[in-house]
Amino acid sequence: MIKIAPVRKQLVVKASQSRAFTVFTAKMSRWWPATHSILKSPLKECIVEPRVGGRWYAVGEDGSSCQTGYVIEWRPPERLVLAWQINPQWQYDPELVTEVEVKFIAESADTTRVELEHRHIERMGDRAADARTAVDSPRGWGLVLESFRMVVETKSEG
Repeated sequence: MIKIAPVRKQLVVKASQSRAFTVFTAKMSRWWPATHSILKSPLKECIVEPRVGGRWYAVGEDGSSCQTGYVIEWRPPERLVLAWQINPQWQYDPELVTEVEVKFIAESADTTRVELEHRHIERMGDRAADARTAVDSPRGWGLVLESFRMVVETKSEG
């Protein structure tokens, strides 16, 4: 298996470490881009169950659901590791596990650096390089994190 470099993204948000972690995990439905769903129905909710082994899944407007992965590590408010089980054909694959680690590093009382690393992409097989290019593109993790920034920095957002 050829090793593929992880995708790494980071941003600094105007929010406390605790708020950044909470908005990222408990309020994912408010910021996850609707365009980034593999459901057949339009995306209604994106849910991360707050515990190790908890499911990470999407719910469509028609009530259908699709697993994205599960929680590998849950350490509020500093760190979250999620299993990403979406293959290069953009389908859920229960046999595939790549990892998305997100660190929330307090830079001040109201500023947090968010570091995301999507690793073990080589586990996606022959199309792993294509998948890496997609998640590293401007419309990949960068877009997802900018959407998160807009919500976490909105003061009215609980």
